[in-house]
Order: sequence, then C-alpha cells, then structure tokens
Amino acid sequence: MKFSDIPGLSELKATLIDSVRNHHIAHAQLFLGKPGSLNLPIALAYSTYLHCQNKGEHDSCGTCAACSKSHKYIHPDTSFVFPLNNLKNDKDEDRFKSEILKEWRIFLTEQPFGDLGDWINAYGGEDKQPLISREEGREIIKQLSLKPFESTYKVMIIWQPELMHASAANGILKILEEPPANTFFLLVSNAADKLLPTVLSRTQMVRVPLLSDDEVSRYLKQKDPSLDEGRAQAIIQLADGNLNLALKLTDSEEDHFQSRFEEWMRSCFKRDYSMLLSFSEDFHESDKLSQRNLFLYGLSMMRETLLQFSGASAIARVKASEANFIQNFSKVMNINKLEKINSLISDASYHLERNGSAKMIFLDLSIQISKTLNP
Repeated sequence: MKFSDIPGLSELKATLIDSVRNHHIAHAQLFLGKPGSLNLPIALAYSTYLHCQNKGEHDSCGTCAACSKSHKYIHPDTSFVFPLNNLKNDKDEDRFKSEILKEWRIFLTEQPFGDLGDWINAYGGEDKQPLISREEGREIIKQLSLKPFESTYKVMIIWQPELMHASAANGILKILEEPPANTFFLLVSNAADKLLPTVLSRTQMVRVPLLSDDEVSRYLKQKDPSLDEGRAQAIIQLADGNLNLALKLTDSEEDHFQSRFEEWMRSCFKRDYSMLLSFSEDFHESDKLSQRNLFLYGLSMMRETLLQFSGASAIARVKASEANFIQNFSKVMNINKLEKINSLISDASYHLERNGSAKMIFLDLSIQISKTLNP
C-alpha cells in the first residue's frame, strides 16, 4: 500500500515521510486512532516507504521489487502479528501458520480499510474473542533475531496490541525498548487505555485522526460518481469519519434508521416493554451491519441533541426530517441523561462487536435507557 492509496491525512503522511528522509525514525511507534481510523493502512504505507528502493519526496515508487512485494504483503523483512481466536485444530503448526498468513494477506488486499470485525469474519472466527497469544510473543523475538533478508530495515507490525496476552506483552518489553539495529516496531491500536503502561512508555505515539466529512465525501464520489447526493450525505453523517463504515453503507441497501430509532426511543420513554421485546427480536434477526449502524445512528442523535442543548445548532448535521424529533426529544432530556444513554449505547456496541447475544444486548440496553428516561 502506498500513501496515495489512503485518502486525506496529508500532514501525517508528510511527517512520516520526513522522518525517514531525515533519518529520525523512532524504533517503536504506536499508531493510535479511534475505531474507523486508517491507522493500519498508514502503518502499511509507512512500511512500504521504508523498504522502497526508489523513495520519492511524497511516496514510495510503487514499481521497484521491494514495493511489488510490499503491495502483496509478502516482503520478507516485514512481519505481521495480529489477533486470532483458538482455531488451531491442525496438528501441523507450520501449515496452520501458512494458511492463516494467506488469509491475512487476502484480507489486507480485499478489505484495505477493514476493522477487527471484518478480520474475524474473514478467517471464520465468529463467536470467540481473538487475542495475540503468548506464543506470538516468543515468535516476535525469534523473527527479530534474524538479520534483514533484502531491505536495510526490518519492520514488525503488531495490529491490535491491546488484545495481546499479558505474558506476551511483558515478554517483548526488552526487545521493544532495545531492538536490533535498523529494526522498527509499528504498533497499531484503537485502545491505548488497554495497553500495559510499560508498553506505552516504550513507544512514540502517532495519532491518526478520523477523516473529515469532506475527505470521506471525495473518496465516495471517486469510487462511485453515480452515488445520489442525498444518500451520500446520509452515509457521511452516519459514518462520522469512518471510511470503512461509509463504504459498507454505500454497498448496502438503504435502511431507514430514523423511523426505527424514533419508535425505539418512544417505546423506551413509555416503558412499553412488550414493544421493546419485539424490537429486540427484530434486532436479533437483523444482519450485523444493520445492528451496528442502528447504534451508530443512536450515538449521532445523542450528539445532535447535545448540540440542541448547547445552542450550537449551527453546526448540527441533522436532516430536516430529523429536526422535529431532536427538538421534542431534547424536552425530556438533560445533560446527565444524554451522557448516560450515550455511554449505554457505546457499551452495547462494544459487546455486540465481541459477539455477545444481540437480543440480550438490545433488550438490556432498552431497559436501561427506559430507566434513564424515567428515573
């Protein structure tokens, strides 16, 4: 992957390129971003640039032997560590590693902006929590004990280090602090608060922001010039800087989250538990993307209600059809209720992503929202 394959983030790209050209590369960097940020693509493009044999001022050349291998994710001096669940039923460990690495390369190629949920679905790891095992910690040390094969540098990309087993994280502390010469760690995380402080203290943080609405808009129009403007604006609002989600919404059938969310909130306010039970069953039958997007829409409505309270409606992103609901909803809300419901939806979304029971998550969330609306 090249930097030019990634939309936006021009300042960050320039900073990373300058660090290489000026030989000021930190040996361990933490590419930190919220879920939906392009921190993994940025780390991949950075690795490609490090190995490139004909580096340009603004990007890797894309044509040298090193770039060709990097674009296929087969460069011998780039190693990958990523979370898995306990799938290993094959007694032939080497064959298992080869097969899962092949799946990883396919995932990076076909879903360049994919997230952890996409990866879990790609390798068939549903219903189990993925992690980076203690064995992987030993493998990291083994891999980095070897000299570079072709490049000047060796690069170790650790994706989702927050899911690393504690013994694995502790096991790599020494090599993370004092790696061999010309060896670089690129840790790619969505949750720095879940990393060991000893890991954080050994890395230089590189913050990767979400894309702006304009950056998402330009990319969507480039990918699909025929995309309806109204549909595009609805997608951009719901995606809120998450390009991966925006692309999924573009490919999916249009879902009327507005009416579903409004009916849900009215039922919570009325304490209509029979209706909430029915909603939870419908929610369970929905596909994973629809479930996730309803929660995202709910979070966006909490944001818009907060703006209504703050008198900052000038920067609101609601459609005309949503404005009336926001105005009425704000009459039964206050700041404490908004914070509580926002937190409840965020927690429910977290548990849903980790394959909890959709029906139980939604029903429990509905009951908690109902109690918050009617203390």
